[in-house]
Amino acid sequence: MLRVISDLLGKWAQRRQISAGGTKVHELSITQSVVDEVRARAGERRVHAIRLRVGALTAVVPDAMHFCFDLVSAGTVVEGARLDIDLVPGRAACRACGVSFDLPDPVLLCACGSADVSVLAGRELKIVSMEVG
Repeated sequence: MLRVISDLLGKWAQRRQISAGGTKVHELSITQSVVDEVRARAGERRVHAIRLRVGALTAVVPDAMHFCFDLVSAGTVVEGARLDIDLVPGRAACRACGVSFDLPDPVLLCACGSADVSVLAGRELKIVSMEVG
């Protein structure tokens, strides 16, 4: 079964030209971990919705995660649940000049030229809530 899921994910990623330097898309294992954790907390109760907070700097593609969610939740109490993903933008503070700034990409560089920055937001990957019934 896992091989079939992996093959489907690979074909999906190819159609969307998603690549991580030739490695497989990591959303499958992340989504499997989320579903496993939700199942452990829900027990036998049906899960209706899950809300995640995902940082923009985690390199998680929300569309890929939605696709994987349907695959890994099949046949479980999570099957058919709604997956809501709140994307948290990257934010950093420069230790050299003291300025806080948005990070549009994973390049940790302040406008002053310093790479001595502290990431304030954007690396989150959290299960915020789940609706069960």
